[in-house]
Amino acid sequence: MENILPEPLTKELRDRLRGVVGDAWVIVDADRLLAYESDGLTAYRRTPRAVVLPRNTDEVSRVLGILSQEAVPVVPRGAGTGLSGGALADGDAVVVGTARMTDLLELDPGNRLARVQPGMINAHLTTAAEPFGLYYAPDPSSQSACTLGGNVAENSGGPHCLKYGVTSRYVTGLRVVTYDGKVVDLGGFGREPGGYDLVGVFVGSEGCFGIATEIEVRLLPKSEAVSTLLAIFDRLGDAGSAVTEIMAEGLMPAALEIIDGPTIRAVEASVFAAGFPTDAAAALVVEFDGIEAGLAADVERAVACCREAGAREVRTADSTEERLAFWQGRKKAFGAMGQIASDLLVQDATVPRSQLT
Repeated sequence: MENILPEPLTKELRDRLRGVVGDAWVIVDADRLLAYESDGLTAYRRTPRAVVLPRNTDEVSRVLGILSQEAVPVVPRGAGTGLSGGALADGDAVVVGTARMTDLLELDPGNRLARVQPGMINAHLTTAAEPFGLYYAPDPSSQSACTLGGNVAENSGGPHCLKYGVTSRYVTGLRVVTYDGKVVDLGGFGREPGGYDLVGVFVGSEGCFGIATEIEVRLLPKSEAVSTLLAIFDRLGDAGSAVTEIMAEGLMPAALEIIDGPTIRAVEASVFAAGFPTDAAAALVVEFDGIEAGLAADVERAVACCREAGAREVRTADSTEERLAFWQGRKKAFGAMGQIASDLLVQDATVPRSQLT
């Protein structure tokens, strides 16, 4: 897609924005704007008129108020890891980024809650909660880089959403700045009037209604035990059959992910190599968590399902390191694809389990 250069901001408008966030945090130089031309969907590019990086709710409010007065379109941006073009600065927009808003504002282990700024990295929240035996459940493949604000905008999930659900299940409150600069508290941030579930409306709205500047989320206690399997198949359809059989057996894995042969080979040829056999047509990662006493029986039944479906090999992770290696083969797949093509068009597809074979 052709990248049409926008009209620069006037000096007066640049100065007003710099008066709010500081000179260093209003980016207008063409070479620095290159980093903001696209998100993870690099086939589409648009150069923003400027990038503004506020530090807190007050600065976001003032910045949006100024841009609203001047009728300048705004596109919010987190880490730019999204694959849908959601952070694309279309229509001569100014990007308002959350890269400086990275604070953990409050961690409440007793109530299993955390309050964060939107620029906090997803995985960093779990790291902060770990000493209290807690973690944040939604785990997108980009969790080591993606931000919680972006997760809220996209209602992100991850491999473990099979059992634990997506972002909307965990957001209990939001502080939001609307595009006219008004600050609004939703859900747990105040006594919300009866009526519509406005938190539910905002999560997944992809930035249409404003910018979340503070996010309150639920944390979960870490499972007593975790067991992860890697099943190797010579036919992709057999891996699909294994998924169907596991679910039909009444089992509820925490995660259940198929990796096809071309993806396996891309991963194994990259720095993310996880030890998967490159001649496989598919691999299936199956993870169970819960009470240790009942876990072994579930794992045994899942192994049987995989073998009945035609798995030539089923491995059980014997250590945390091996478990993480299994997941590296899945979560780093997109990065590994960079060897195959410089631009990738990635789409989600929904397929009935009965048709996975």
